[in-house]
This record gives sequence, structure tokens and C-alpha cells, in this order.
Amino acid sequence: MAPDILAEITGMLVEIVGDEYLLAEEVTMKTTFNEDLALESVEFVALAELLHHRYGAEVDLMGFLAEKDMDAILAMSVGELVQHIGRVTAASPSRVPAGGSPASAG
Repeated sequence: MAPDILAEITGMLVEIVGDEYLLAEEVTMKTTFNEDLALESVEFVALAELLHHRYGAEVDLMGFLAEKDMDAILAMSVGELVQHIGRVTAASPSRVPAGGSPASAG
């Protein structure tokens, strides 16, 4: 399940940042949002929106970030988000099937 989620998050990041800045092969579970990807707050908001469309309200990126202190947010890795999504979607009966496509794909 984690590789599927990682691939979906990578696709979302490419959509947000643009593939000229982000090569899919470079995103791993250890990739950090701040240091490696240099994501800005507006890009986090865009990612939150894409995650909401893909996984539903249960995957609340802003709520997930609100539980962390500033140092933890700055050090957060893609893997932490993948694990969070995996936990939330595994516990949710309304989870979108792994083969489903994001509503915002296009």
C-alpha cells in the first residue's frame, strides 16, 4: 500500500511544483518537504486540497501538521505523510480503492 501512496503523492507534488523541478525518481520516503523539496506554504495548501480530493476529509493535512511543532514540520518527510495516509485510510470504511483515480486528475 505504501508504494501506491508514495506514487500518488509524488504525482501530486509534480502537479503542484512542476516536473522540471521535481523528478519522480527523486522522491522517496526519506525526502523532506522543506529541505529537499523546498515546499512553500501555498504549495502545502495545494497538496492538502489534492489529498482531500483523493482520499476524503479523513486525510486532513493541515490537521496532521497542527499536531506537530515547527521543528517537526520543517523536518517532515514524505514517508511520514505516506504512513499517516496509510493509517487513516486503513481505518476508514469510505476509503477510495487503491486503483481509483484522483478526482483532480487530468
